[in-house]
Amino acid sequence: MNSKSMKMKLALGLGVGASMFALASPAFAGGKTGSSGKPGGGKTGGSVSFSLVLVSTTGTDGVPHWGDEITFNVSNQSSNPTVSVACYQNGTQVYSASAGFYPSYPWPSAQNMWLQSSAWTGGAASCTASLVSNAGNGSLAFNVEA
Repeated sequence: MNSKSMKMKLALGLGVGASMFALASPAFAGGKTGSSGKPGGGKTGGSVSFSLVLVSTTGTDGVPHWGDEITFNVSNQSSNPTVSVACYQNGTQVYSASAGFYPSYPWPSAQNMWLQSSAWTGGAASCTASLVSNAGNGSLAFNVEA
C-alpha cells in the first residue's frame, strides 16, 4: 500500500447482521475529507495508520451522523497507540473522546465512541481524530451529518 492510498472499512449495523464495505480513499495529509463528504483514511509516517469505522449508523449514506457509534481500525507496529476525537459546531467544542488501541488497554469499550454528548444534542459537526503513537502521529478530519 503506497502512502497516497488506503482502504477505509465501514461497518454498518443492519438489524441482526452487519455489512462490511471497503472504500478506496486517498490518505489525506492534514486530515482533509473528500469532496463527497465521506471520511478519508488517516495515515501517519512510520509503521502506523488508522481509519474510521462506522459501528452503527442512523444513515444509509456511509457517512457518520449525530448519534452514530464509531471506532477506528489502527494498524500499527508500535506500543500504545491512542486515538482522540474532538468535534465542533460553529467553533465551539461539543465532543471529546479518547481511547487506547492496543491489547492491554484497560477500557476497551471506550474504543467505541458515540457521536453525541450533553453539549451536542443534535446537528452536524466537524470532527478531527488524532492518532498518537511512538511510531508516528497523524490526524483525520471528518464531518458528522445531522
